[in-house]
Amino acid sequence: MKVCVIGTGYVGLVAGTCLAEMGNDVICVDNNTEKLNQLRKGIIPIYEPGLEALIKSNVHEGRLVFSEDLNSAVKASLVCFIAVGTPQGEDGSADLQYVLGVAEQIGKAINGYKVIVNKSTVPVGTAEEVKSIIREYTGHEFDVVSNPEFLKQGAAVEDFLRPDRVIIGSDSEKAEQIMHELYSPFVRNQNPIITMDNKSAEMVKYASNSFLAVKISYINEIANICEKVGADINKVRLGMCSDSRIGTKFLYPGIGFGGSCFPKDIKALMKTAQDNDCECELIKSADNINKGQRALFVRKITDRFGTDLKDKIFAVWGLAFKPKTNDMREAPAITVIEALLNKGAKIQAFDPKAFENAKLIFGDKIEYAQSAYSALNGADALLLLTEWNEFRNPDFSKIKQLLKTPIIFDGRNQYSGYSLEDRGFEYHQIGRA
Repeated sequence: MKVCVIGTGYVGLVAGTCLAEMGNDVICVDNNTEKLNQLRKGIIPIYEPGLEALIKSNVHEGRLVFSEDLNSAVKASLVCFIAVGTPQGEDGSADLQYVLGVAEQIGKAINGYKVIVNKSTVPVGTAEEVKSIIREYTGHEFDVVSNPEFLKQGAAVEDFLRPDRVIIGSDSEKAEQIMHELYSPFVRNQNPIITMDNKSAEMVKYASNSFLAVKISYINEIANICEKVGADINKVRLGMCSDSRIGTKFLYPGIGFGGSCFPKDIKALMKTAQDNDCECELIKSADNINKGQRALFVRKITDRFGTDLKDKIFAVWGLAFKPKTNDMREAPAITVIEALLNKGAKIQAFDPKAFENAKLIFGDKIEYAQSAYSALNGADALLLLTEWNEFRNPDFSKIKQLLKTPIIFDGRNQYSGYSLEDRGFEYHQIGRA
């Protein structure tokens, strides 16, 4: 099938590459010429396991090309994905200027029947806006489809190639059939392609991400209660998750969620609720609890060292908002590090992939260590902020030797089963006194 994907950000790049991997002819469109030149060489701007190899192989086979020419790409394609950014506005709403701008360009370029697919995360009613704008510029037949993405950073390629479900919002049987054909190679394991109206499809993404955010904030609130009453959240969590109705996913206590989706999506849903005179107290609370977890972690440090940290050095392991990505958008590490810097502390940080993005945020205000262990040299404590695999089972004897004082603040409860106190460490975690 002939496909174009407009936008080569995280979603667009993964979607376009994976669609090409299944044999489709894909044109990825962007207005950033420098970025496109890098992509043509197989140099990608994000770290996502498996993506670089797929881009190189599909470019080599001629199934994946990168272009600045949106007009020609639309004319050559049956299915046109809109995958541009929807940044958060000052009021929490999703900024649709890029989506609607692309819709106008598509309308001017259409030369025959097209399926226009909203892949960007957009509020309810956007499909109607896109359809209305395109209709202003063309008399050709077209359909607008809502197809929200559910890609986990660090596992996005696998998520796209083997989705647990595909959501298609449409009021056109013709468009539905085309989308079923496009996605059928991805669901050979019989996972469902679920069709519904556009508004419901648009709501699914916000409802799903907000639910997961609520789960994370819930376990953090329980952890905070455990800490006050003397219970151990690690044991409480085990007891909870053994209930098949609850399950294990997204129930890990820590310093909260970040990234490009959860914080932005819950704020956009709150704005949608507000605009429609609906209360959403649970979602508001989840957002507030998440912010509070970072402040709580900083308080643990200042309770131990005092509020004046000008003579203190802290080793930080992990800067990205989660493992297997270099993305630092809304990363808890940003809040924690800035708070410590404001109190006079010195930071020696290491992250396997996020250094370049970290430098854009912190500049020379922190030191960037060449390895996890070199970050420890002379530090007063180790702060674990991102649970990369390589941090899971470190050499604790070496850690103890390199630190000035053997103290660990574990923001992800990664070392809760290691009996660090017996090894001579002072160990602080979330949800256990």
